[in-house]
Amino acid sequence: MEFPTGRRTYVMLGKNGALEGDKFCQGYVELEKGGSIPLHDHETVESYTVLSGCGEVTIDGEKGILKEGDYVFIEPWKKHGLVNTGEGIMRLMFVYAPQIIVDHWEKEISGTL
Repeated sequence: MEFPTGRRTYVMLGKNGALEGDKFCQGYVELEKGGSIPLHDHETVESYTVLSGCGEVTIDGEKGILKEGDYVFIEPWKKHGLVNTGEGIMRLMFVYAPQIIVDHWEKEISGTL
């Protein structure tokens, strides 16, 4: 999926993924320089694992820096987002549990988030 915030998301396991799965959803994200995952929340727990690049993550109003090899765990209903602050593409894996496709993707595509 291509998002207007400078992001490409590939669902590997879960709804809309290469494999359906039944307990969690795992995917891969590429953020262009300056690209973002807009601030949002959802009912599932989530984790980000940074594969390359660096960025600024915000969780429940607190900001921090993530770089290659770092990971972060996000509790349900905590507003969170990420901005690529590096010079190149930032790559990360995400996991949701339980397995859903969160509704903020539709809002992003429609430009309402």
